[in-house]
Amino acid sequence: MTEHAEVPHNKRNIWIRGLFMLLMGLAFHVCATVLGFVVVIQFAMALLNDAPNARLVSFGRSMGNYLRQIVNYLTFATEEMPFPFNEWPAGE
Repeated sequence: MTEHAEVPHNKRNIWIRGLFMLLMGLAFHVCATVLGFVVVIQFAMALLNDAPNARLVSFGRSMGNYLRQIVNYLTFATEEMPFPFNEWPAGE
């Protein structure tokens, strides 16, 4: 009879976190691409209207907060998982 070596509980948790880190890294990449498009659109809006679009300003702030949350999670600065596991950050 062979014995199976069990993985310690904290080691399993780090592998699960690693999986979530991969997903959050992908979310970061997608959001950075979207933010790039927002920057171009906002620049065009500012050229055409002589002022930035208020909704895009708010969206850009909330996207920046979201990207900060992802970076904090990826660098182990926090254990709190970002959206979609928590609320979307406000654009304050």
